[in-house]
Amino acid sequence: MAKDIYDTFRDIGIIPVVAIEDASKAADLAHALVKGGLPASEVTFRTACAAEAIEAMIKAEPDMLVGAGTVLNVEQAEKAVKAGAKFIVSPGYNPDVVDWCIKNNVPTMPGISNPSEITACINKGVTHLKLFPAERKGGYKIIDDFGGPFPQCTFMPTGGVTTE
Repeated sequence: MAKDIYDTFRDIGIIPVVAIEDASKAADLAHALVKGGLPASEVTFRTACAAEAIEAMIKAEPDMLVGAGTVLNVEQAEKAVKAGAKFIVSPGYNPDVVDWCIKNNVPTMPGISNPSEITACINKGVTHLKLFPAERKGGYKIIDDFGGPFPQCTFMPTGGVTTE
């Protein structure tokens, strides 16, 4: 299942990251994203209604790929998956969250910003990684730099990403 999700990420090309303050607006957002050609979303756990918003988006658009972002601990990962999240994204590498995701067969993209964190992820068998904060770490240039010693990894840049 994880390969399908990562293929979907690649096919879409951009995954909207949303922080929803009002879960009653989540269904409309899901409809708009799908209609606009973006059938995926990462709902951040920076708001109190993140799990409720995930559930509402999936109910509104059952074929939409909805996951949870800014997941900082196992409790949030559990809550997200219970709400229907299909993947977990974290701003940093938390071995407890990664281990929980692996144990529960939930695709995860831990945040990394240096070679030590990349190596820790690879040692757990996780090679799809969130580069965060991408722009502050060097943007596409650091992805090229990381790609040399870590060709098995795929990086999703987040934070300060622009059309340039």
